[in-house]
Amino acid sequence: MSIVWMVRAGTGGYVADDFARGQIAIGWNKIGDLTAAKTIDQVRSEYIRAYPDAKTGEVGNAVAMIYKFRSTIRIGDSVLSFYKARREYLVGRVTGDYAFKPGEVRDHPHVRSVAWVGQVSRDRLRVASRNTLGSILTLFSVPEDVWTDVSEVLRGQENVTQIPAEAIQEEREELEQTRQDTEAKAFELINDLILRLDDSEMEHLVAALLRAMGYRTRVTPKGPDRGVDVFASPDGLGFEEPRIKVEVKHRPNTAMGSEDIRSFLGALRLGDRGLYVSTGGFTKEAKYEAERANVPITLLDLDALAEAIVSHYEKFDLDGRALISLVKVYWPAE
Repeated sequence: MSIVWMVRAGTGGYVADDFARGQIAIGWNKIGDLTAAKTIDQVRSEYIRAYPDAKTGEVGNAVAMIYKFRSTIRIGDSVLSFYKARREYLVGRVTGDYAFKPGEVRDHPHVRSVAWVGQVSRDRLRVASRNTLGSILTLFSVPEDVWTDVSEVLRGQENVTQIPAEAIQEEREELEQTRQDTEAKAFELINDLILRLDDSEMEHLVAALLRAMGYRTRVTPKGPDRGVDVFASPDGLGFEEPRIKVEVKHRPNTAMGSEDIRSFLGALRLGDRGLYVSTGGFTKEAKYEAERANVPITLLDLDALAEAIVSHYEKFDLDGRALISLVKVYWPAE
């Protein structure tokens, strides 16, 4: 059974016109002709020779794609490429073996000939298919369900004049599911960033969060701090309430217990507010201890800390952003 491949027409699709003439191609023009490089080890050797300063992870990813283009793709395999200016996917079949043709396609000397059989509008595909085909990888194999979607649209596109209401609803549901999945993955990546910080950096991260919330902060010097790692208040001196005292425990594999909470509560006085941050979470007994405390106390585990950071990140100062660097992603409202 032939494999279906997606090959990007350069960054932003800038060589789509060249592809439309009956070919697909990839870059990495420093490598030169790979006709004699028939194994993945030979391709790797040529890549390292051409790009000696490349990082290990970069080498692995690039070599895998180059080898697939050079040796894994077969004549008869189906292929897609995105024509961004038209918002269409070119659909075709590979007709030629690997060839090295500098100048045939701009900046893309590694070439294969293709017979295009049609075009499919991106807007006609399911959300899940569009998400898969939207990958920024130069080359990847297309899942069977996505290829089925493309094939059905290709066969029936001339007869489609209006998108059914149920299809629109299905698209909305798929888009919302994709948003939720993406958001969940993003939070896990943010958690990973937090866990890489050391104990001191964690304290300064929590201080940065409180500053973003409008407080002035002071990180307590190392020593007998009586369970207080960060101090925050509106004026920074503690004359104005609330006076927030923070304990930060950066022990990912250790949940804080009730005794830890009682010890922290012993450092709080009338007018204080307590914030206990634990990347290892809290036991059920610790949560009960906090709920029945006479002094207001809030517990933040790793997930809650990440959510708070995301909610207030736009107001993070440079010191806070240096500890954890995030970018904002916009998503369609509907």
